Amino acid sequence: MAIKEGDFIRLKYTGKVQETGDIFDTTSEEVAEEAGLVTENKTFGPIPIAVGVGHVLKGLDKGLVGMEVGEAKSIEVPPEEGFGVRDPKLTQLIPMSEFKKQNIRPQKGMNITLEGHNGKIRSISGGRVTVDFNHEFAGKTLVYDVEVEKIIEDDTEKVYGIIELQYPNPNIKPEDHEVKMEDGKVMIYLNEMAKFDNQITYAKFRIARDIWDNMGIDRVEFVDVFEKKVNTEEEKEEETEAEE
Repeated sequence: MAIKEGDFIRLKYTGKVQETGDIFDTTSEEVAEEAGLVTENKTFGPIPIAVGVGHVLKGLDKGLVGMEVGEAKSIEVPPEEGFGVRDPKLTQLIPMSEFKKQNIRPQKGMNITLEGHNGKIRSISGGRVTVDFNHEFAGKTLVYDVEVEKIIEDDTEKVYGIIELQYPNPNIKPEDHEVKMEDGKVMIYLNEMAKFDNQITYAKFRIARDIWDNMGIDRVEFVDVFEKKVNTEEEKEEETEAEE
């Protein structure tokens, strides 16, 4: 069955810069290690996405339409459908004094964040620093080697996929949460660890919006359950011994 826009799938991919062949992203741990990519706190494996809704780059989205489960191919993504064309206005000369105010010692090649914008220092000369605020891959044609592992049909599995995509947490698996669907609504019972994560508030909104937009469900409830733990006799004895 050919994939169409709106379908939920699990996708394997490896992204490369066409000009150099350098790998910058992959779902394969083995490929990442061979390419020397930083893998700390990253979970590998096919990712869940809804096709054509912006979960991946526009050019990649378009290339997935019409593929079959098990099919593998390479998709070329031009800059305008990837990370955009380079904008000369985003390369700026900034006085060294601005860096001193923020206790930053600039060095060529350093990635920095100024006023909420991410940039890279290209050069330092005459008390001025050239910072490029273009995306690292702006102006680059990218090539994605992709394989469609499966089409996700079950609605509950789709919700778990959305949680996995919008709340990636190496310490909590999507199935550690509980998902229930009834009466046209989704109820998500969060894992106890997630309740104390500072990022969960933003993740809740992203998850809910994804469900609204791509599953035709208008109500999403996040349920926090706090359950009193009762010590076993053995635990009570250990606590008594510790006190003594």
